[in-house]
Amino acid sequence: MIDDRLPAHLEVSGLIRAVEAEGGFGMVISKGERTAGTLMVICCNRATPARAYERMPQLDGSRKWVLSKEQDPENPHEFMAWYRRRGEQDDDLWIVELDIENAERFIDVAPHNG
Repeated sequence: MIDDRLPAHLEVSGLIRAVEAEGGFGMVISKGERTAGTLMVICCNRATPARAYERMPQLDGSRKWVLSKEQDPENPHEFMAWYRRRGEQDDDLWIVELDIENAERFIDVAPHNG
């Protein structure tokens, strides 16, 4: 089986550039494995709770973005502690924050209306 995924560092760079071209802000929180690393994208904007998405393998072999966790407005620090632990547990994981309205559109996920 041939893996035709874009190298992680290029995908991260492209996401950040696309968000910034639209007037938002993108930032690498944690670098993972340069070529075959996995991505966690944190979508946030102003007063809305942050949401973490990870691309998960599906039974058909595809990889789909899945909501892994949403920030609890009553306990925002728990969300940060959670994704930092995830980064410490997985050296391959890139954690990228996209701070722009409707950030999910950059990873082809339906807008969050929470």
